[in-house]
Amino acid sequence: MVRLTLDRYLEKCGITRYELAKRTGVKFQTIDRYYKNGVVCYDSDILDRICTALGCSLCDIVEYVKDE
Repeated sequence: MVRLTLDRYLEKCGITRYELAKRTGVKFQTIDRYYKNGVVCYDSDILDRICTALGCSLCDIVEYVKDE
């Protein structure tokens, strides 16, 4: 299963969800869903905006966890 680790990355960088929403131009509610790992279908444009705003790569905010 693919899992977002945006919560950990933002905490590590000291950036709030609100600040990320401002930097990306993405609605706070959308950022909140990504933060809480509540997204089923990932939007590549949003992931690109997040990575650009944070100066990170996709592997910094996404992990693969093998289903048991």
